[in-house]
Amino acid sequence: MSQAVNTSSNPARWYLIQTKPRQEARAQEHLQRQSFECYRPVKHGEKKRGARGPSEEELFPGYLFIRMDQTNDNWYPIRSTRGVARIVTFGGMPIPVQDELIEQIRERLLAPPPKVVFQQGEAVRITADGFNDIEAIFLAADGDERAVILLNLLHREQKVTLPVSSLSRMEARVS
Repeated sequence: MSQAVNTSSNPARWYLIQTKPRQEARAQEHLQRQSFECYRPVKHGEKKRGARGPSEEELFPGYLFIRMDQTNDNWYPIRSTRGVARIVTFGGMPIPVQDELIEQIRERLLAPPPKVVFQQGEAVRITADGFNDIEAIFLAADGDERAVILLNLLHREQKVTLPVSSLSRMEARVS
């Protein structure tokens, strides 16, 4: 497997491949057999009952990244590779993905997920842009990074799912 580095002597870039439904791992395996460098971002979870090993959740279901040199690598075998649906293009041309984006995805997957520290029924404050300082009630965690809250909008209670990182504890008010 080639370990390409983006330098002036090696103009390899990352591109996006759309895979056939639920065949991301198959496409990656067959592309790597053809000596292409691939990246398939997955989140590893805990082992579920009845499963053989830890669960794997695709970060981008139906897609993976491939590193290629647009002028020197042969693109034709990719289209007929098992599991591959197509190379994602714009105006008929594959568009490179910035190396920095790939590195940010890798770093984020390595970082430990934020722990939900709120209790059911606890008052929280939304700190996300557009919702600054709106009060809500924490209902439940929705995975590792999301929370379900109860929000009063237009005199109606609405359940909303937001990233846990966009919530903060309500500060105790002094009367």
